[in-house]
Amino acid sequence: MQLLKPDLGLFIWTLLAFLIVFFLLKKFAWPAIIKGLQDREDNINSSIATAEKIKLEMAQLKNDHEALLTKAREERSLMLKEAKDIKEKMINDAKEQAKEAASKIVADAQASIHQQKMAAITDLKNQVGKLVIEVSEKVLRRELNNKPDQETFIKQLAEEAKLN
Repeated sequence: MQLLKPDLGLFIWTLLAFLIVFFLLKKFAWPAIIKGLQDREDNINSSIATAEKIKLEMAQLKNDHEALLTKAREERSLMLKEAKDIKEKMINDAKEQAKEAASKIVADAQASIHQQKMAAITDLKNQVGKLVIEVSEKVLRRELNNKPDQETFIKQLAEEAKLN
């Protein structure tokens, strides 16, 4: 029961010890504790501010990244379009060259055919001319044997020549 009703002397010495400890703590410990708490609060606030700043930077980097991706996609589609256009141009040029080559081959073949035709016609004319000369020679030999028939034939040829 003595703990519930302490003596006045014990109370004063306890109060005096408490006040001494209180003043010592107030003078030496609390400023350090308050300074530590203040430093911790400042550190937390600066960490939050840094985190917010990093968050904004990350958002900016994400936007930049998306812009770069969009730009890269556009460049890729442009490059693909250019490659497709170049491919089509090369195909069209090759077709055009093939058509020109085919036209030249056809023209050369036609010219060759024409030359061969003309050579054949010339050869045919020469052969016909030779045949005509041979036939004419045979006819003239027969005609020269018969003088009255020859004169009649010459008159007939003269009349026909005048008509034509």
